Amino acid sequence: MPDTILLIQMSLVLAGIGAFAGVLAGLLGVGGGIVLVPAFFYAFQTLGYDGPDLMQMCLATSLATIIVTSVRSVMSHNKKGAVDWDILKGWAPGIVVGAVLGMVLVAQLRSTTLQAIFGILALIVGLYMGLGRASWRVGPSMPEGVGRAALSPAMGFLSVLMGIGGGSFGVPLMSLFSVPIHRAVATAAGFGVLIAVPSVIGFLLVGIEGPVPPLTIGAVNLIAFGIIIAMTLITAPWGVKLAHAMDPGPLKRVFAVFLILVALNMLRKVVLG
Repeated sequence: MPDTILLIQMSLVLAGIGAFAGVLAGLLGVGGGIVLVPAFFYAFQTLGYDGPDLMQMCLATSLATIIVTSVRSVMSHNKKGAVDWDILKGWAPGIVVGAVLGMVLVAQLRSTTLQAIFGILALIVGLYMGLGRASWRVGPSMPEGVGRAALSPAMGFLSVLMGIGGGSFGVPLMSLFSVPIHRAVATAAGFGVLIAVPSVIGFLLVGIEGPVPPLTIGAVNLIAFGIIIAMTLITAPWGVKLAHAMDPGPLKRVFAVFLILVALNMLRKVVLG
């Protein structure tokens, strides 16, 4: 039987992580995964679960939570007619293929390699979030043909390597191709479902080495999954209310700096051990 004190400690830490991720998601429109993966990493490491496949568990558990939050988000946005179903249907096959390939690669890599990959990609996302401009454009509409065939699997692949949904890559991509921001955010939630569902199915079948928290199936920890979902559903509306009460722009730049620091710290750990 798992140690009761350890379970209580783990539950309290995860509840705090979930509350923070939910508020940020509602306030800044930032997907939870970009916060959850490093938070899971430091929490599980502190609790003594620092095995060679720790990052696999962090990525897989983050993606499991994204299934629920993305489905809820798509349903909410669809009621307002904001989801672009033509983009979603056209990009779905490539995103799913990329997500499956990403899951297969993650299953073969060790935690330190995945830390390095997350750190580099999070650094890129943070720099774009801090320095990018809403006015930037590279095309009048979303690419089709060869462009879509290349970009859609790349999005699914990179998202799984970071344990994130469709927001961090999908929203900037659609914005660059002239999709209005509200439609981009709504449609990216659909990307999140396409990324998370096939990859999590695979992660449930993956065996991981080293000490793992109780109630872990494959690479997915069910305790973290349940607590994060409960907390984000409670606190995300708080973030939405804050977003309407204040200008989230400066806060988004502050979060970009925070994300860059998290990425650099992850890379520091890889280099220094």
